[in-house]
Amino acid sequence: MARTLITSALPYINGIKHLGNLVGSQLPADLYARYRRARGDEVLFLCATDEHGTPAEIAAQKAGKPVAEYCAEMHDIQAEIAAGFRLSFDHFGRSSSEQNKILTQHLASKLAESGLIEVIEETQVYSVTDGRFLPDRYIEGTCPNCGYDSARGDQCDNCTKQLDPTDLINPHSTISGATDLETRATKHLYLKQSNMRGALSEWIDSKTDWPVLTTSIAKKWLNDGDGLQDRGITRDLSWGVPVQYEDAPWTGMDGKVFYVWFDAPIEYIACGAEWAAKQGLDDAAWERWWRTDKGADDVRYVQFMGKDNVPFHTLSFPVTMLGSDEPWKMVDYIKSFNYLNYDGGQFSTSRGRGVFMDQALSILPSDYWRWWLLSHAPESSDSEFTWENFQSSVNKDLADVLGNFVSRITKFCRSKFGEEVPMGGDYGDQERALIADLTEKVTDYQTHMDAIDVRKGANALRAIWVAGNEYLQSAAPWSTFKEDPELAAMQVRMGLNLIGLYARLSSPFIPDTSGKLHTALALDALDWPEDVAGCLSSLTPGHTFVVPDNLFAKISDEDREDWQEKFAGTRS
Repeated sequence: MARTLITSALPYINGIKHLGNLVGSQLPADLYARYRRARGDEVLFLCATDEHGTPAEIAAQKAGKPVAEYCAEMHDIQAEIAAGFRLSFDHFGRSSSEQNKILTQHLASKLAESGLIEVIEETQVYSVTDGRFLPDRYIEGTCPNCGYDSARGDQCDNCTKQLDPTDLINPHSTISGATDLETRATKHLYLKQSNMRGALSEWIDSKTDWPVLTTSIAKKWLNDGDGLQDRGITRDLSWGVPVQYEDAPWTGMDGKVFYVWFDAPIEYIACGAEWAAKQGLDDAAWERWWRTDKGADDVRYVQFMGKDNVPFHTLSFPVTMLGSDEPWKMVDYIKSFNYLNYDGGQFSTSRGRGVFMDQALSILPSDYWRWWLLSHAPESSDSEFTWENFQSSVNKDLADVLGNFVSRITKFCRSKFGEEVPMGGDYGDQERALIADLTEKVTDYQTHMDAIDVRKGANALRAIWVAGNEYLQSAAPWSTFKEDPELAAMQVRMGLNLIGLYARLSSPFIPDTSGKLHTALALDALDWPEDVAGCLSSLTPGHTFVVPDNLFAKISDEDREDWQEKFAGTRS
């Protein structure tokens, strides 16, 4: 049995995520996890809320709650919404966990032993008005690289350049808006990333199968003179993993925590430890996934993330893993995504522009959203959500193609043969040709899914649905029945078996709908159809079923117009 480890970029704790966040990491990761499980792999699918750093503190301040309380509440909310979208995490953890604290401090010590951490006295921005040092995200200003006027102290969201707070032009405090900022001396830990340039270059060059988007970003940052710089990995904050701990190889770091981008990726590993502890298992249960000296050498590890996260996962986090000189499982494949834009502009969390995950579930079931987002995933370039396109795709793909097929064949069978698979004769030339065609189409579908080509996988699945519709239109059992009821019975038997095939193949994309078909047809299991011909003969005469309710309701023009207006501006 193959083993596949899957991690999705950790969603920030500071609020409910929008659909652009969902399709950029968690949803395609779930698609792949469901597909690999269906193909028989042992899968461990991990994700967690990213709870440290200034975004958490700022959000908690706005909510008027202690940061620990705020994070606990938001974790539960995000977990509930993730379940609503049927994200099949084996564990949805928290970067504030004790396991992550222990592992972060351990890895920091190992990096220090390897000579990759240095204590640096530096000048940092201090706000006289606020009476404190301002970590990166407590400062905004103009980017010196592109001129964007809302760049943060750690990165410019416009050009993605990594920054230090002192790089910003006309900086101000995001706490008070104060501009009376000055620099004062303080000590921090620096990760000597530049020492790892050779090891990183060799590692990245070995990944010849990575998507072009991932590799191009990684090499740009690696080869850019500003890309692989030594980076500060501590901050003056109260919420986070403490830098001063028992047996720490440094002193004088009281009151500081590790930088969120240092400890957050380590949560991928710690999340495995959380999963094992929750299951009542010992350390060997998670180490066999994460340590090559404990059995992880045969694991395929796949990460999913938006393109803005790629530099941290191809440079900073690998420096931690490789630099620790411990046998950690390194990522094998990084699937990165471009941005999903919204209806002529951008999603905006601050302005509430666009559809957020909880709102989406309040108006339509998750399969509607899963299908559109995955079939329009921003892989080769940015893509755009429009209500017109959403309406069209739902109505044509889900309602007209899949839903209409299921409704027509089950209702016709009930009206002429009852709610059981009819006998009829053996499959004829038309059916054998369909089986041959579908065998090729399923192979094509699997090829795209194996390669994690999400949109091509969706197109291949839709082609399989279309083939069944074309068969039904050509065979026309409602007409055949008038002249040859036995032939019509065989055609209906094929149609019902096609539903069984669809239920199995569609489960990674639209799991709720697949579950409904599984229940309606009283299938023993939703095993993957390795043998298409066998699958299309698995429902034998006399097998009982029930006609399922309408699978997908069409989206009306009125609903579309209402939603377009509702989600154009401020989130209520």
